[in-house]
Amino acid sequence: MSKVIVPKNYKAVLTPYDTQRAIMLIHGIFEKNLCSELDLSRVSAPLLLRTASGLNDNLTGKERPVSFDIRETGEECQIVQSLAKWKRHALKYYEFRVGKGLYTDMNAIRRDEELDNLHSVYVDQWDWEKVIRESDRNIDYLKKIVQKIVNAICDTEDILREIYPQLHVLKLRQRKVKFIYSQELEDMYPNLSPKEREDAITAQHDTVCLMQIGGALKSGKPHDGRAPDYDDWELNCDILFRNNVLGNTIEISSMGIRVSPESLDRQLRISGCDDRRKYPFHQALLAGELPHCIGGGIGQSRLCMLMLGCAHIGEVQTSVWDEDTLRICNEAGIFLL
Repeated sequence: MSKVIVPKNYKAVLTPYDTQRAIMLIHGIFEKNLCSELDLSRVSAPLLLRTASGLNDNLTGKERPVSFDIRETGEECQIVQSLAKWKRHALKYYEFRVGKGLYTDMNAIRRDEELDNLHSVYVDQWDWEKVIRESDRNIDYLKKIVQKIVNAICDTEDILREIYPQLHVLKLRQRKVKFIYSQELEDMYPNLSPKEREDAITAQHDTVCLMQIGGALKSGKPHDGRAPDYDDWELNCDILFRNNVLGNTIEISSMGIRVSPESLDRQLRISGCDDRRKYPFHQALLAGELPHCIGGGIGQSRLCMLMLGCAHIGEVQTSVWDEDTLRICNEAGIFLL
């Protein structure tokens, strides 16, 4: 059964042709702004990784990666689910120094994703990673980077509205970020689900940075699942915006300061994932051979969807949808690519 939501009296602001042109512009403008804010350089990214490397993102650990064998090598490989761990390896491989970082276009398949207005089995992100000092591993540094990303988003939106005056009917993003810990949010709304809490806080504050995700809260449950081997659960966050078209929250970025050898050891034990210690990546990290860094992913289609006032992510990316979703969108005049 389709989970698609059709907003009352919805009509896309731009035509399908202008939407395609606007997507191209957003990509070009935002990449330039992001690189300027964070001092990043572009690198090429893999579409597939060797399963034995341990570099593929396990996400919450429940999602099944797309796996296959390569005839010539006999090795099993996986389509990436994200590049969270690969990027840290790349920082060392390309010899990035402190204060410098990389970004790349990440294209992934998440075959177990639930399909709705915001989720697709095809995932496209700007994945970025930056070398930091050990002394930068703190909340204040995390907040500073979050504000830089929000600035890049808002600067992009300002330019886009100059090119497409039609977009002025949409509410502008707020540059001022509401920073809040996941435990604070649970304390504020103890009777709501995590998703409902996010909707409640973004209804009050258009731009929100929700911090410390992955560890158990007072309720005994984490706000959301987080793999134990890339973000430090005490130093990570999600960047959330109010989605005024759908009347809910849209997560634009999942990011954080990455695990140290000590926090990786702790989080592997807490999550029951000690078996990952066998992988080369984890062994190098536990031995302190990889640089301290901060990084994350920024949803390309989601950012386009937000800036263009779209009701469904299929309006800005080509993917596969169930028959009910296709029918509902067609009847509602929602043009899926």
